[in-house]
Amino acid sequence: MAAHKVTEWRKLPISLSELCIETTLRCGQSFRWRKINEQWHCVLKGRLISLKQDPTHLHYKVTWPACTATTKHEHPQDSEDDTFVLLHNYFALSHSLTTLYAQWSLSDANFARRAPAFTGIRILNQDAWETLISFICSSNNNISRISQMVLKLCTHYGPYVATVEGEAFHGFPGPEALAGEGVEARLRELGFGYRAKYIAETAGCVAQVYGNKWLLRLRNPAVPALAAAGENITVKKEEGAEEKEFVEFKADLDNPPTYQKAHEALLTLPGVGPKVSDCVCLMGLGWGESVPIDTHVWQIAQRDYNFGGKGSAKNKTLNKAMYEAVGDHFRKIWGPQAGWAQSVLFTANLKSFSEQAAGAEKKGVVKVEEESQEEVVMTAEAVTKPGNNEGVVVKIEESEEMAATRSMAISRKRKMVAAEVIPKAEPDATVQTTTTRTLRSSKRIKIQ
Repeated sequence: MAAHKVTEWRKLPISLSELCIETTLRCGQSFRWRKINEQWHCVLKGRLISLKQDPTHLHYKVTWPACTATTKHEHPQDSEDDTFVLLHNYFALSHSLTTLYAQWSLSDANFARRAPAFTGIRILNQDAWETLISFICSSNNNISRISQMVLKLCTHYGPYVATVEGEAFHGFPGPEALAGEGVEARLRELGFGYRAKYIAETAGCVAQVYGNKWLLRLRNPAVPALAAAGENITVKKEEGAEEKEFVEFKADLDNPPTYQKAHEALLTLPGVGPKVSDCVCLMGLGWGESVPIDTHVWQIAQRDYNFGGKGSAKNKTLNKAMYEAVGDHFRKIWGPQAGWAQSVLFTANLKSFSEQAAGAEKKGVVKVEEESQEEVVMTAEAVTKPGNNEGVVVKIEESEEMAATRSMAISRKRKMVAAEVIPKAEPDATVQTTTTRTLRSSKRIKIQ
């Protein structure tokens, strides 16, 4: 019997404030990560990845599927293993999360109050096809049941990769696998309900009508697609195919994708409404400004941002106009990565994270001080107060470019808002992010 290849544990240096997998992998972005014996496991790009984390590193190991007579490739040599790059891409580590949290806290007092208990939440850069089908399953559903549906899709239609503690792990099935005859009926037997039809029809659209490259054409050009090194999408060549592809490529250059174009294109698929489309745009196509608005986010918009009217007479209906208004409002106050900020507040609103939110119940005061300066060199600095495990001082220096993304200028020199304090297990621990640049204004946030 062919053997799997399992690597040693390796590590990627990163702090919990930049990535917390315990939160990021549970907050309704990806539905395939399973936790077994304090380790997280998921199949990505043909391999089983296992993760664990400590305060300074993300540790990972890889289990490659067994080589058989039918497999196309042998196990990669260690020098060819691109898992480090894959994880860097998957967790979108090119973004400084500390800096983004600081910017959002400056522009939004509500974010500043709730974010301290939910640091390290990143938007995953996932496969667009997987994201599309997963969020079609999310219609009128919860995270646990969506995860069960996605597991059934992988088990019945995806390729087997490896087993951990008696649990089999499969890859996510492609469009062709879900477009086959009898898929809809089988999915109904498996408990997918009306979603079975949407999944089968959408798979048919992508596999047989739009083509394998269609989702890639909707992607944000600034955000690389999740792919293994050297991976190419192959399409069956027919007569005149090369000339056709050249024409399509030139058309893509003349008409580059935008978030709005991608959002509207996805709406043409069966079972895809505005929320599902925005989820795919944000987590599968790299459009950071996409703000998915479901019942949780609508509750947040009404409760914390006064949408839908005041008092008990609030409008409970989230119509198209209101959906767009809420999204535009969040894009205005949070900027080009508004979808990332939304995910933090979304997570804070989930019942499954209520204990985590309760960990920051004790409230302090946040002081925001503004002063004019001709030159400053610090962009963000976070230092734990020695001897005090609940005090954090955060100093933010804001550039003109950052200020331009804010919804409105602060006219007063000082502004007081309430916020949760950040509990610290190690009083003398220090986390600091520094960037040297010339700025015109500065602000100081102090959480006492």
